[in-house]
Amino acid sequence: ANTAVEGYNLPTKESVSRRDVLSTAALTMASLLSVGPRQALAEEEDVLTPLYFGVGCFWHIQHEFVEGERTILGRNDHQLTSRTGYAGGTATDKEGRVCYHNMQSIADYGKLGHGEVVGMTIPQSKIGTFADLYFSLFDPQTKDRVDPMDRGAEYRSLLGLPGGTGHPSYPAVEEAAKKYGFKLLAGKGNDPDTLGKQIVYVYDTKAFPFYQAEVYHQYHDDFRTPPYGKAYNNLVALALEDGRIQGTGCPDRF
Repeated sequence: ANTAVEGYNLPTKESVSRRDVLSTAALTMASLLSVGPRQALAEEEDVLTPLYFGVGCFWHIQHEFVEGERTILGRNDHQLTSRTGYAGGTATDKEGRVCYHNMQSIADYGKLGHGEVVGMTIPQSKIGTFADLYFSLFDPQTKDRVDPMDRGAEYRSLLGLPGGTGHPSYPAVEEAAKKYGFKLLAGKGNDPDTLGKQIVYVYDTKAFPFYQAEVYHQYHDDFRTPPYGKAYNNLVALALEDGRIQGTGCPDRF
């Protein structure tokens, strides 16, 4: 069964925006590597925080956050935590599962009120940086998801933090939202689609936990970009071996 956890793009204007975010983050990371012992100790003590972000189809979003983990945090293939999943609904099936659409209609995430997200675990001090990356993934002209043909609450814009709007880093998320022209609303669960509204629902991960998506949805190519490459796709085998992703008990194909 699902385990609930709390917590090559084409050179468009959108990808340039993401590149700018990641470049700035890389420079910041380089400067941190040159700090003294006292600050290095503070970095070690930084609280690792589970959270999630969603905006449209999760395949593309996972790839961007994997790149963010590498660039911003300097993580290698064995340290990546970004996983596709579901969140924001108020229910599971009797076995605690949340599944993708399937022919057997087992624990369908849409019917259960969940949206597609990417969950990860990052230092608390980097939540604002990752929020900035998240908002850079929206279409800069329409301020909507880049795959607007995907319709329905399953594709709504949402994010989750421990404590929701009460998390200590929430002001940094608000600042990023304001920078990109978005309004944050406290999610109540089973919330509607956000297309055309320029809003993002914020959930408390304790009340609305993350459910990992099926293994076949991890490190998947996206339909709107060229293939990410076998090295990326093969990260799924490594993550399975490391135990960073697991079987969910859901049908293994839709």
